[in-house]
Formats: sequence, structure tokens, C-alpha cells
Amino acid sequence: MARSRRGRWRTLLAWTAAVAVALLLIGAAGQWAAAREASFQADSIRRAMEVHVLGLRDAAGKYGYLPRTAGMHPDVFDVLAHPRDPAAQQRANRYIEEVNRHAGSDALYLIDLQGLTLAASNWATPQSFVGESYANRPYFIDARAGRSGLFYGVGQTTGEPGLFMSAPVRSEAGAVLGVLTVKISLRQLQEAWTFAREPILLTDARGIVFLSSVPAWMYQATRPLAAADLEGMKRDQQYGARTGFSPLPWTVEREEGHPGYLVRTDIGGKTRRFLALDEPLPDLGWTLTVMADHAEVARARERTWMLGLLCAGVLLLGGLYWQLRERRFAEQRDARRDLELRVRERTHALDEAHAFRKAMEDSLLVGMRARDLEGRIIYVNPAFCEMTGYGADELLGRLPPYPYWHPDDVAQHWLHYQAMMNGQPARSGFESRLRHRDGHEVITMVYTAQLIDADGRHSGWMSSVVDITEQKRAELRQRQNDEQLQHAQRLASLGEMASTLAHELNQPLMALSNFASAAKAFAEQGNQALLASSLDETVAQARRSAEIVRRIRGFVRQRTAGTEDCAVAALVTHALALLQGEMRLRQARAEVRIAPSLPPVRGDRVLLEQVLLNLLSNSLHAMLATPPEQRVVEVEAELLEGRVHIRVADRGSGIDAALAEQVFAPFFTTKAGGLGLGLNICRTIVEAHRGRLSFANRAGGGTVFTLELEISAP
Repeated sequence: MARSRRGRWRTLLAWTAAVAVALLLIGAAGQWAAAREASFQADSIRRAMEVHVLGLRDAAGKYGYLPRTAGMHPDVFDVLAHPRDPAAQQRANRYIEEVNRHAGSDALYLIDLQGLTLAASNWATPQSFVGESYANRPYFIDARAGRSGLFYGVGQTTGEPGLFMSAPVRSEAGAVLGVLTVKISLRQLQEAWTFAREPILLTDARGIVFLSSVPAWMYQATRPLAAADLEGMKRDQQYGARTGFSPLPWTVEREEGHPGYLVRTDIGGKTRRFLALDEPLPDLGWTLTVMADHAEVARARERTWMLGLLCAGVLLLGGLYWQLRERRFAEQRDARRDLELRVRERTHALDEAHAFRKAMEDSLLVGMRARDLEGRIIYVNPAFCEMTGYGADELLGRLPPYPYWHPDDVAQHWLHYQAMMNGQPARSGFESRLRHRDGHEVITMVYTAQLIDADGRHSGWMSSVVDITEQKRAELRQRQNDEQLQHAQRLASLGEMASTLAHELNQPLMALSNFASAAKAFAEQGNQALLASSLDETVAQARRSAEIVRRIRGFVRQRTAGTEDCAVAALVTHALALLQGEMRLRQARAEVRIAPSLPPVRGDRVLLEQVLLNLLSNSLHAMLATPPEQRVVEVEAELLEGRVHIRVADRGSGIDAALAEQVFAPFFTTKAGGLGLGLNICRTIVEAHRGRLSFANRAGGGTVFTLELEISAP
């Protein structure tokens, strides 16, 4: 009894130790999974940060050339020399207005050395800068001192925030005569950030948030502000009349050895934790902060713990399962003996059935081929012989490689053969190319199953071989026709946008011409510094032109990338980017309302962009007779009953009820010079994605096209 008691104690201690070790291992694995997930999140944030930094530098540097280039014009020198001459001022106003219109910036204006604006691109508007004093602005002070100025703040005249870049206007002797300033709005960047799933914010050198995907954080400070900072912002009027900047509602946690830092805050009434990384932009004086949801780290730890507990439970239940398995095997042996008895009783009936089945197989149009466990052909029906060109006497008893294997696909044939011999044939069948005896190719679908003999034993493999050569040829012809129609529609869309694309390319080409002329003048003067600067700007504009051409070529190409997960906001943004010039030409604008949480759709990105581009282009054409202030294309998307609904609405004249049934018909168009294939191809593309395209007239005038698509699998 004592020996038995000691054995039970040893067993209990062993189980206790095993459980303790298992729990320690599970806990360590959970911590490792959390650290690994945090590292993945940090890498993802860094990749996203690189994209945002490129966008910020592009927005800040795209117009850096403008103050220096525009300041070289004689009209600018003339108005600085004769500030009270109305004719000189008018010439300068019109010149600056024209330059600003071609460049696409928000405003361009000329300031004298006392800070008074002499000429501006908005001279004819109610909020004209002409006559306004900007002597307190840092960008004016820097440019007057001979340096380039860069300053982000709220406009003193318009109240609209923007990025101000300035450059001194110099005489031939190098003396500073005035300051030329360009204002650029970062509104598009702010709107793009609203679609981000996680918070993004941009702070100035004092730590004040001036751009953010979370509107509630705007103009709040990341750290306490000194009295000197508040006095400086009040003097510069950087953020208008604001005198107080409350701290961000954050609780920051920093952990040794972990990337970035943790931020705990309330968003939308919910307390959330984020992993945040900062990226200083010293050339701009800003700091970019990108965050990711830290809940994924906790979920990774919990998943690992649950998996560890599950594995421990499986091991615990393994012993019980083994006992049940042995009992089940005994029952199966008894059942097998009964089955064998029944099989012997029905052998005669099965032999007759076999004879009947053979006669039936010989009459089939589908090829039948049987092989034994060694891969030797033991049966072929006449349809298979006709398919390969070899007689039954030439095939029976043959081992691989078989004479009808295609010489170019021998490796693939061996792969399928080995899978079959290993007991893993393709359950849904596989496509195979054969070589007929006379040399022509035969495309087949092969379905293989185990061959069971009369005693219930696996004796080989039976394959059904279906000739699909004509079907494959028909599918290829149909696919080529569809691709040609889609390519023709893309070319037609670009044909309609040709003048707009020429206008898009005209801006960098004009800048190239200006910088080339300036470089020639600096070369003649021997001014190496300005010559190098002009040549650098020339290279930058050439790259910009190449980017426009690359974007167009990507849309026109015949072949597409194939099926992938597509973010709806990205599809709409890319389509609007191709139409940006045409919308400016037609004085139209777009209003996009897409929730950041909208799941992606599954499809071909280029084809879906083609559908959106066609719908947006049709909306612009439908509003030619609409007053310019009402030319708005509204794009919104939402998730309804497991499908994404994308609506494109215009404010045109709508579609006549008599023409409603012909809208999607091929070669039907109301557009002068149109092919009449656009909407027909759009519907074909959408239906190929298992979606639906419909339209309806909207109240008050206009049309709404609705595109329904399936979301990607989780």
C-alpha cells in the first residue's frame, strides 16, 4: 500500500510539473507573439510613413520654383520700380494671375520691402491681397533678408490655412527689391487622410497639430508651450486669432526596447491604444506621426495562448482517443467480416453488372482508362483510343511514359502520375495536353478515382478523359474579343481626354522652358550657383512630365494585373486623378464620401478603374449645360447586405425614359463621336466580377449609376 501511495504521488507530481512547464511555455510563446506582432506593426508604419513623406515633400516642393522663376519677369521689376504707376501695377497683376493659373497654385503675390502687397493673382476678387501688409509674416522676413521662406499658417486675409513659400526678387546687382510669395493649400492631403484607417497627424516645430486625420486633434499641442512661443505665434498670426492651444488628450507610454511609443486616447467615444512612430522632416520644420491599432498585439498574444491551451487539451485527450479508437477498430473488424460475406453472396450479380458496364463504357464518347497499382494500363475504351490515335493492343500493358504524352509537358505528366500513385489525385480534375498519333494536340480534362475490385480492395485507378479542345479554343477567342473591346474603350476614353492631357503636360513643359531660358542666361553671366539650381529644377519638371505619361500608359496597357484586393477609395482616387485636368477644364468638382472602414473588393484593379472612369466621364459630359457652380459629381460607397454599393451621381438632365432600355445596348450612344460601347463594356466587366450595374434618375435632375461588387473574403 505504501508503494502504491508513493507511485500515485509521483504520478501527481509529474502531471503537476508537466502542467506548470506547459503553462510557462504558453506564457512565453504569448509574449513572443506579441513582440513579433509589434515589430510587424512598426515595419508597416514605416512603410506607410515613407509614402506620406513622399506626398508631403511633393506638395511642398512642387511649387518651390515658382517665386524664383516668376520674379525674373520685366513686369515684376517695373512695378517694384514704379509702385504708384497704375499701368505697371495692372500689367504685374495680369502677369502674376496668368502664371498662377497655369501653375495651379492657390495664390501668387508680390510684396515690396515694407511688406505691402503690390500685385496678386487674386487682384480682381473680393479677398484681394493687393494693398494688404504682411510685414509680420516670417516668410516675408526671411525673403527680405535674401533667403527662401517657408511657413504654414492661416491666411490673414482669407482665413484659409495654407503653405506659404517665398523668394527674394533681386536686381542684376543682387540687391533684394521685393518678395514674391506663393500659397499652396494642403486641403487635398487633408481630405486623403480622412480615408486612413488609423490616425495620422502633422505637427509644426512648436508641437502644434495643424493637419490630422482626427479633426478633434487640430490645433492642439503635443507639449506645453512657452510664453515666447505663444508671443511669436500671436505676432506672426500663424493660426489666426487663436491664443490658446490645449494639450492633446493622450496618455503616452514608452517601453524600453520597443519601437515607437504607445498612445492611449478616446476616439468616437471609445478608448483605444495605438503604436505611434514619429518621422522628423527637418527641411520643412515638421514632424509626421503615424499610428497603428495596438489591439492587434494583444489579440496576437491571446491567440497564441488559446492555441497553446488547445494543444495541451489535445494531448490530454489523446489517450482517451486511443482507447476509443481501439474499440472502434474491433467493431469495424466485425462489420468487415459481415460485409465480406455479403460480397461473396453477390459476386455473381456483380460479374453480370461488370459485363453490362463494359458494354456501356465502350459506347461512351468520354475516354475511359484504367491502370493498376504499378501504373500499367489495363483497360481503355474505344473513345480513348480515338482520342489518342493508338489502338487498345498498343496501349494495354504499357508503363509510363505513355506514347500519347505531349513531349513539351512530360514533367507535368510525371507530376500528376506521382500524385496519383501517392493516393492524392486531383479531386476536381486537371487539364492535360496530349499528342495524337498523327501529331496534332488534344486538350483534355482528366478525372481520376480509385478502382475498387469485387473484394473491395484498391486495385488501381480509373480515369475519365474528356476532350475540351474546341471549348478551349472558343474560350480563347471570346477572351481575346473581350480584351480588344475593353482596350478600344480605354483608348476612346483617352481620346476624349486628349486636350486635357495636353494641358496637364503643358504645365511642366512651360516650367522646363522657363528654367532652360534662365539657365542659359545664368550660363552667359557665369553664375554657377543659379545655373545649377535652374538645371535641378529642369530635371524635376522632366520627372513630373514622365510621371504623367507613366500614369496614362498604365491605364492604356492591353494586359491587366489580374485579380487582387482593391480598396474602393484608391480606385476612386486613381480614376479622379486621370480626370483631374478635364474637371478643371469643365469647371467641375467631385465630392467623395467613402467610409475608411469600408472593406476592399475583389477584382481586376485596371478593369474596375476603367468602369469608374467611364461613369465619371459620362457624368461630366451630362453636365455640359449645367451652370458651373452646380457641376458636381458625387461619389459615395457603403456596405449593404454583404456587398459594396458605389454610386456615381451627376446633376445633368437625366436619361429619357424612352431611352432607358437602350442605355446598356452595344453601339448605342448620345455622345457625338462616341463608340456606343462604354456602358456595355462596363456592364460586361461588372458581371464578370459577379456584380451588378444599374442606374436611376435622381430627384431634381441628374442620374445615379450604382455599381454593386462583392467584398474580399476575410
